[in-house]
Amino acid sequence: MKSVSRSKTFGWLAAVALSALAFSLPASAQPVEGRDYMRLATPQTPETADKIEVIEFFSYGCPHCFDFHPLVSKWAAQLPKNVVFIRVPVAFGRAEWGALARTYYTLQATGDLARLDTALFDAIHKERKPLFNEENLTQWAADNAVDRAQFTAAYNSFSVTTKATHAEQMSRNYKVDGVPKLVIDGQYAVLGNDFESMLVNARQVLDTVVEPARSAKTSK
Repeated sequence: MKSVSRSKTFGWLAAVALSALAFSLPASAQPVEGRDYMRLATPQTPETADKIEVIEFFSYGCPHCFDFHPLVSKWAAQLPKNVVFIRVPVAFGRAEWGALARTYYTLQATGDLARLDTALFDAIHKERKPLFNEENLTQWAADNAVDRAQFTAAYNSFSVTTKATHAEQMSRNYKVDGVPKLVIDGQYAVLGNDFESMLVNARQVLDTVVEPARSAKTSK
């Protein structure tokens, strides 16, 4: 799902322009099952009962997730109040990605996730830093004004271990075989030819598939 461009700058500007267009398009077209989305063979029970869940499965180590991050972040910020956006870092059994998944929850615990979320993507994919083990990740966090002792304590805490383990189990339950991946309401996996069409399709699934189904249930 890489865009073809004459330069990285042109490609980025094109992606931003397409993204802006996608956000402005009315979500009135009916998405087609099998083309724009697919139903999970084994639907999962959302963990947020009072809102519609949109889950992004991702990894800081994934170059496609790096490209997708600014687009999905902007898209998620414009979701309705009855929708919650949840990010789940995956490891796929890889020790390196497992360290990154733990780092996501560690930065969440220390209160530095919002500040360093994009920076961690950039450090890996722009600066080519080998941030795939606890030692290097701890040093990187310390270099970015995170208290070293606090980071180490959180990284090895029972809470972060539990969350990272749960995230890996979720990726298995949802049969995630590649990232980035969007799943809505525990049962609709979003498809698309590129990142922009994925986000358009996701919004259309929310508006024309999930929301009407929920409204029908509550009206009974």
